[in-house]
Amino acid sequence: MSRTHNNNYYPLVILLLVAALVAISYLYVAERGRHYVDDSSLSNTEKTGLQGQKVFHWKLVTTWPKNFPGLGTAPEKFAKAVDTMSQGRLKVRVYGAGELVPAMGVFDAVSAGSVQAGHGGAYYWKGKIPASIFFTTVPFGMNAQEMNGWLYHGGGMELWREVYAPFNLIPFAAGNTGVQMAGWFNKEINSVDDIKGLKMRIPGSGGEVWSRLGGAAINLPGASCIPRCKPA
Repeated sequence: MSRTHNNNYYPLVILLLVAALVAISYLYVAERGRHYVDDSSLSNTEKTGLQGQKVFHWKLVTTWPKNFPGLGTAPEKFAKAVDTMSQGRLKVRVYGAGELVPAMGVFDAVSAGSVQAGHGGAYYWKGKIPASIFFTTVPFGMNAQEMNGWLYHGGGMELWREVYAPFNLIPFAAGNTGVQMAGWFNKEINSVDDIKGLKMRIPGSGGEVWSRLGGAAINLPGASCIPRCKPA
């Protein structure tokens, strides 16, 4: 990103406004289907466990590719923690984007009870729940620590669950990337006019800002960005 020769930093301020996002990865479970477990294909040992207790098997779908660095490994760690804490009575199998449902189909799959849990970014669902963007914060919003403080001690979690309740979902915070950078372009941005019609992958409220500046905000799963970026 460059600036004009007269030291005009206006474009830089605009792009920082767009870039100042904190992404909250979140886990959500289906309220309607959280007690349902399809164990028809399991052996008797898998159903009851070694101690004769019933074993529950959950499917967790994600918006990330399988074992995607950072975001994709978090649900795997969660599944292992659940297995340990439940002493093997709750098994969570993690599916990457596209393995069971498309990345952008995670919300609907969990809401419908087709699977028991999902992991993704709340700002992906702006089209379904406009308020969901506030649970990944907003440009010039809170940092990771402030976001967690609001969620756990400032009533944020209660609001989050309120807006998700009509969709049979119970959200939980399950990861935080911290403030994200944005604005990798294949041409210089020297003025607001350079933004007109420029396509950029940026979900949530940052995408709203980008659109109002005249750019084209694209809502894509993170892993889909690199294959779609082509040099000028």
